[in-house]
Amino acid sequence: MAVNLDVVLIQIIISAIVISPVLWLSGRAVVGGEKAKLTDAIWIVVLGTVIGGIFGWLFVGVVAFIIQLFIWVALVKHFFDTEWLKALGISILAVIIFAVVAAVLALVGFAIWTLI
Repeated sequence: MAVNLDVVLIQIIISAIVISPVLWLSGRAVVGGEKAKLTDAIWIVVLGTVIGGIFGWLFVGVVAFIIQLFIWVALVKHFFDTEWLKALGISILAVIIFAVVAAVLALVGFAIWTLI
């Protein structure tokens, strides 16, 4: 199976732009600004996307999901220099923040659409 490197590179860049600020904000909320740096959040997203993509290609289904989840939490733990439970909390908080921001942007988009 061939891998299109252009698509992978675009996915990494978009993931870094969208997910890194959310992960950084949740990291600052849980472990503080001393440990949670924006550059660390970018590295977490880039490495998580690449390594998760490789394991997602090798494994399928629930096994792939569990491996990818473990990889993301391990990256958060390593880069934000925290414990496993705090790393899991940062990850869960990042998902919640992302969902709230996405919902607000969707509502703003629908509001603008009705005005047109």
